[in-house]
Amino acid sequence: MSDMKTGQIETPLAEQFATIINNATLSPRQKTYFLARTAENSLEYAPLDADVQAALNDRVICDMYEGNAPYKPRYVLPDYAVVLRDGSEYLELPAPRTLDEAINTLMIAYHHIPSVTGMPVYIGQLDDLLLPFCDGVSDEDLHAKMRLFWRFLDRTLPDAFMHANIGPSDNRVARAVLAVDAELNQVAPNLTFRYDPAVSSDEILRICTDNILSCSKPHIANHPIHAAVFDDPGYGIVSCYNALPLGGGSATLCRMNLAEVATRSDSEAAFFSVELPRYVAQLARLIEARVERLDASGFYDSFLVEEGWISRERFGAMFGIYAMAEAVNRLQDLEGRKGRYGHDEGANALGVRISQALSELVAATPIAGIWTGRAMLHSQSGISTDIGYTPGVRIPYGSEPDPVAHVQALRGHHAFYTSGVSDILTLDETVRANPAAVFQLAKGALALGFREFTANVAGNDLVRVTGYMIRLSDLERHKQDKELRHGSSLLGAEAAESAKILTRRPRVVAVEMQAGETAMANA
Repeated sequence: MSDMKTGQIETPLAEQFATIINNATLSPRQKTYFLARTAENSLEYAPLDADVQAALNDRVICDMYEGNAPYKPRYVLPDYAVVLRDGSEYLELPAPRTLDEAINTLMIAYHHIPSVTGMPVYIGQLDDLLLPFCDGVSDEDLHAKMRLFWRFLDRTLPDAFMHANIGPSDNRVARAVLAVDAELNQVAPNLTFRYDPAVSSDEILRICTDNILSCSKPHIANHPIHAAVFDDPGYGIVSCYNALPLGGGSATLCRMNLAEVATRSDSEAAFFSVELPRYVAQLARLIEARVERLDASGFYDSFLVEEGWISRERFGAMFGIYAMAEAVNRLQDLEGRKGRYGHDEGANALGVRISQALSELVAATPIAGIWTGRAMLHSQSGISTDIGYTPGVRIPYGSEPDPVAHVQALRGHHAFYTSGVSDILTLDETVRANPAAVFQLAKGALALGFREFTANVAGNDLVRVTGYMIRLSDLERHKQDKELRHGSSLLGAEAAESAKILTRRPRVVAVEMQAGETAMANA
């Protein structure tokens, strides 16, 4: 049987099923997931025109291997306030009255939220959801309840793409979440603090950056910049670094390999005037085909829509890009320039020019059936098969400059990626002796317009791969062919082997006090 996307000969379906079933490193739940994906991919792909099909075959554009016949959106962001206010007729849940009942309602709700991973990628703005139920609950009891809740999430929904949000206010629930997350050092859930300098205290931001030293979480999102993109009821940060409409989500995430676009260009001018517009249009048609296929599946007839947890009109689509570094370097070579991306002002300026051109092209390209009628540009964090390509707009692994220069090199991109920018600063473990340095670095980066600040600290067992978490100790288990509880850890093991994500260069924050808001704003 021939694979219509690649033209390669597939393994017979029965053999694929047998390979999954007999894989001793997969849990029964993981086998169920892979069996379902394999069955879906045995169906015909959504109809594509010849140019789009050729670009997909060549992987100039990419569907993220979401599946041939989408029957659920990639990312779903329910407005959980609805079920906490009204209960659910479908789930036979009354409206909760106590904190215990509210947490129990959420725990039940999560098991009915689909996504590309088969598990929820968004579990809500937890402080806004739970604070109304905290009257009369002591700090000690709140901590104990959140600890049990956090443990439940990791043990029953073992996937690091599951994401909680807190902030921007400094409040009891946010502090309890941060305390429990640092104590437990769990792979799941992922966590974002939404930072607003007009609302968030320096004290809670410092708790966030201190947590990064111990567990590489949370992400710190630039709330004012994100909020300006979205209407009411707002947005959530999900999965890795993905900002999407609350009460909706993203039907699909498709992406473009900028390095391959540059390879098909015979000059820098042709890249901007011919090839980039060509592939933007083709990727838009791929997105539209997948959105239409999802609409035909009947997903939007579910109780989630009927009860108001989500609305069809609030589902957008993500237009991802990756391999910016390789694209810039190839264009530099075409024009006989030696400067490399991340280290040369001219190369960095070219990268920002590409991001601006992409933003303008995507904004000018209508796509039927999605929120606002336009895709959301996203600097995509890579997948485990991206051999030789750097995620998003990142600087290639192993060549990162010092953290301040890193921030300065990439700050110009952030204005253009309305659905998020994936980047990770990897800091030398000596920064533990000066935790104020991470606080100043985060505050300075956000002041410069970074949409998200994310860091790994060398020496932690818990590290970020792209935006999700894995334990290095789990990679050792995988090398011994032992079963991994978290499905996302399987992807991390692949990325460590093929994409060399562990070769990121830990950098000393050598001029940490210059990384503060004033110094960096003046840089």
